[in-house]
Amino acid sequence: MNQPPQTQQPPGRTEEMAPRPRDEMRDYVGRDLLRDKRALITGGDSGIGRAVAVAFAKEGADVSIAYLSEHSDAEHTAKLVKEQGRRCVLIAGDLASLEHCRKVVDDTVREFDGLDLLVNNVATQQELGSFDELTDEQWIHTFDVNIHSYFRVTAAAIRHMPEGSAIVNTGSVNGLRGNKKLIDYSATKGAVHAWTYAMAQSLAPRGIRINCVAPGPVWTPLIPATLREEHVEKFGQQVPMQRAAEPDELAPSFVFLAANQLSSYYTGEVIAALGGETTPG
Repeated sequence: MNQPPQTQQPPGRTEEMAPRPRDEMRDYVGRDLLRDKRALITGGDSGIGRAVAVAFAKEGADVSIAYLSEHSDAEHTAKLVKEQGRRCVLIAGDLASLEHCRKVVDDTVREFDGLDLLVNNVATQQELGSFDELTDEQWIHTFDVNIHSYFRVTAAAIRHMPEGSAIVNTGSVNGLRGNKKLIDYSATKGAVHAWTYAMAQSLAPRGIRINCVAPGPVWTPLIPATLREEHVEKFGQQVPMQRAAEPDELAPSFVFLAANQLSSYYTGEVIAALGGETTPG
């Protein structure tokens, strides 16, 4: 996949991307691995979140989607979920807010009468020319969205999640090796990985598993909305496969980690989908 240079205003819209990402799981066939499970996906309107939402629905789950303000993307994702005969709830708002993190859980539990699966996927980033451009405000906002929301949503969700529930976090290759143009983003993703390790030990006695998927480059609206045009044009070409991943290629990893039938002995794992790169460390 090659993409022309392009840019958007954050947080980005799928319909303005060229080419459009593969994020609807059209060729995916479910096997009832998540039958009647109740899932909350943050950042579920587009990209990886959309693909995971549709995959979960195809596996039999009802899905609640928390997103910022991308209403057209969210509504399209909801349509895809409902086409599978599953319920879908849309909850718009800023997950940098403690109150909203609690609200998305409360609204989901009220609608579905419980919660079995949580996917912490929301993220923000802003490309830097140098460290000197990184402001205190940007640093704090990135942490509020990318790691504080994971903690806050999980803290609110845990009391509703029965034994056998699962949590899947979205990490990043940048949390494994760092990225000088995404310093604050890299720091938050490294925190997500370490938090996943620690939480797995904490939640094991409750029978709740928590794992993480750490992708390399993925073609989502976040890319043209946050990277410079020349970097968008070359995005993904540095990995051995010489292309970015499509969201559809990553969603099955989330299904694997969510389904007890497939991954009942997996907790505290970080699955790195890096297009042929060797995992750092």
